[in-house]
Amino acid sequence: MKKILFFIPTLSGGGAEKVLVNLVNNLNREKYEVTVLTLFDTGINKKYLAKHIHYKFIFKRLFRGNTVIFRLFSPEFLARKFIGQERYDIAISFLGSPATRIIAALDDDTKKIQWIHNEYSDENEFLKCYSSKKEFIKLQNNFDRVIYVAETVKSGFHNLFPELKLSEEILYNPIDTDSIRKLSEEKSLYIKKSPIGFHIVSVGRLHPQKGYSRLLDVMSKVINMYPQVTLEILGEGELRGELEQKIKALGLQDNIKLIGYHENPYARVKSADLFICSSLHEGFSTAVTEALIVNTPVLTTDCSGMKELLGKNNEYGMIVENSESGLYEGLMNLLKNPEKLEKYKHMAQLKSDSFDLNYRMEKIEQMLDSLL
Repeated sequence: MKKILFFIPTLSGGGAEKVLVNLVNNLNREKYEVTVLTLFDTGINKKYLAKHIHYKFIFKRLFRGNTVIFRLFSPEFLARKFIGQERYDIAISFLGSPATRIIAALDDDTKKIQWIHNEYSDENEFLKCYSSKKEFIKLQNNFDRVIYVAETVKSGFHNLFPELKLSEEILYNPIDTDSIRKLSEEKSLYIKKSPIGFHIVSVGRLHPQKGYSRLLDVMSKVINMYPQVTLEILGEGELRGELEQKIKALGLQDNIKLIGYHENPYARVKSADLFICSSLHEGFSTAVTEALIVNTPVLTTDCSGMKELLGKNNEYGMIVENSESGLYEGLMNLLKNPEKLEKYKHMAQLKSDSFDLNYRMEKIEQMLDSLL
């Protein structure tokens, strides 16, 4: 049995964290002994790890400035300190953070994988965990394989670091479609609709990346013309106070609700008239994928992975310019042309058939076995 380590900052309620739990729970337990290591022992997704998965953490609580502090120490020192004498056949940094720098410093007996989830336009998003760009380039070359979750994530990384020549491939996130569909049928969690209402839902952390501040500005203009429109945002995060104040300042308390983190968002998404993603950037959006699985029409900004999900010509959902005006024009288009919503609902059902869990897990296991 081969020992595999997955290293991730936390198991919070984000999409990548959910994907990790789904991935390790579905790996062949007869072939792999799996350990999940987190920097910080926080996050709702920890409780969803299967009982046979080993779980370890380094720090009990998250502390501010950790990236800066970790940068003060060499990656070799941190690897000895945090991973110690434990030997793994494969070690995987599953989300960019100090974890990537640490995994890269393990000895040559361990095969090393970096999993990249996000497309960035600024190289500093990658370099912030490193002492210098020179160190980053050196450590990147230590990885035996680099995995991207979408073609656009791969091309974005290449654009930032064209000097790197890595062994790499694209593997789409494994999604448990059967479980999501089953949970979406919990009718007690459905949105309570009014007969004339139009109900929009979004799922994501209350974080600048998700673009919720500009979405509120868009909703203010839309609701001025269509007062029956409502929005629910399912998620928690650092911007809650700021967003609550903005909702109040715009006088939208009756139309827009911050629901907080929800363990079963699928029922509310299924019962909505539209799912909206206002993100500034994404990797391969778990939330949009899940909306398609429950056959809810999707409107999203143009960010990484969306054309792979929704088609280059908006076949399976509407992709708009990544701007406030793009969101506004797209939403108004759908409100004025409800027949498009019916089309996207039907097309979402067709698209969701392609998210086969077993096929995606088979591809991941083939990649792992190729390194052993």
